[in-house]
Amino acid sequence: MKTKNLLVFAATLLIIQLSACSSVTVRPKGGIKDVSEPSYIDSKPFYFWGLVGEHSIDVNEVCDGAEVAQMQTVITVSDWVLGALTFGIYSPRTAKVWCVEDEPAVLNGEGA
Repeated sequence: MKTKNLLVFAATLLIIQLSACSSVTVRPKGGIKDVSEPSYIDSKPFYFWGLVGEHSIDVNEVCDGAEVAQMQTVITVSDWVLGALTFGIYSPRTAKVWCVEDEPAVLNGEGA
């Protein structure tokens, strides 16, 4: 009976961990979250459950001087798997940046 309870507890804990996701999204001008493909995406290394490591991204370089529409950091499935396989020693996070793209010029109601 004790073994069965332990297995149920372990399975419950695993389900909770697998369903957990984390993301932080920043939109400098507000609005709804952009779900299109980002202009930039890269995995950054962190260690000890994300407590050690600090990274920065130069959005002026990423967006080539254009305005930033949205920035996001997420724990993807692959990030989570790598963290689980290393017991949290290596815990990568994925950074994404969306740049404002120039709209085509419109003259007299027609595309240029």
